[in-house]
Amino acid sequence: MLACGVLARLLAPRENTARPRFDAIIVLGSPADSDGNPTPEQLARVTEGVREYERGAAPRLILTGGPAHNQFVEARVMARTAQAQGVPASAIYEEPEAQDTIQNARFAARILKAHGWRSAEVVSSAAHLRRAALIFNRLDMDWRVHAAPPLAPESAVWAAAVEAAETLKTVRYLVWTRWTERWEP
Repeated sequence: MLACGVLARLLAPRENTARPRFDAIIVLGSPADSDGNPTPEQLARVTEGVREYERGAAPRLILTGGPAHNQFVEARVMARTAQAQGVPASAIYEEPEAQDTIQNARFAARILKAHGWRSAEVVSSAAHLRRAALIFNRLDMDWRVHAAPPLAPESAVWAAAVEAAETLKTVRYLVWTRWTERWEP
């Protein structure tokens, strides 16, 4: 089964469209620290989302993530960070409930649908994007993934541990979650 997870990650799509611009940039959540400040991973994701916004990839950001790992709502911490980096509040949409990547995708898709938008660039850390792509591929929207570079060099041991964890999460998604989750956005 582990081989299936590795293979799925290797074959995961990077996009389902060749669009250069999108209706929104979805920045997937990552926990804040125990004081409610962005962690380096969260900061990297938001900073890359802001870069893409400034580059003109999309006119708005959807920041997604609830209080999954502590009491701080990931989307709110990310919104404050994006505003501090110059994104106007009018271009930021917060999704404050998601507890995992599947919910990040589903709940962000609800925001898109509610506004009549049909496309998004999805920003997250590189190791996370392969699993996220498998999830976004099930949604009725145009999308592509975009990796946020880490803010500091990662050790080989840390990178291997993250890759192993993401592979196990991919197996879990393929074996269990994919069939038990409801998929209406």
